[in-house]
Amino acid sequence: MVRLILALTALVATSGLAQAQDAGQIARVQAGQSCPGCNLFQAELAYRDLPGIDVSGARLRQANLALVTMNRARFDGTDLSVANLFGGRFTGASFRNANLSRANLVGAHFGSADFSGADLSGATLSGAEMERVRGLTQAQLSAACGDNSTQLPAGLTLPACR
Repeated sequence: MVRLILALTALVATSGLAQAQDAGQIARVQAGQSCPGCNLFQAELAYRDLPGIDVSGARLRQANLALVTMNRARFDGTDLSVANLFGGRFTGASFRNANLSRANLVGAHFGSADFSGADLSGATLSGAEMERVRGLTQAQLSAACGDNSTQLPAGLTLPACR
């Protein structure tokens, strides 16, 4: 019985470590270094200037990217679910196959960013500038919400947030 308890305790402890943020990796990104595949869970990146950084495949779930400037950044396959991108600048960034479910994109600027295959389910796009984005489909937008100040490519619409 004692062995079983010890084995379960070890399993729970190691599985928790696998999901915890990595402070060293977060510090690298905060310093402007690329970190593809890194565990940046709940990273604090607000107000930073991080042009061209590559965080493809990283875990940025619940991260704070409010008012960040990440022009030409790479978020391909990145988990940005429940992240805060409020007012950020992402001109020319790539969000190909990124998970932006339930993310806050309010007031963010996405000029010429690529959203091919991105998951926008439950995302809030109110006031976002997305008029020149690439790869955005009606199906993606139908799963998100916004308001009449959201700028979209011609022919695409967005349900109103409730």
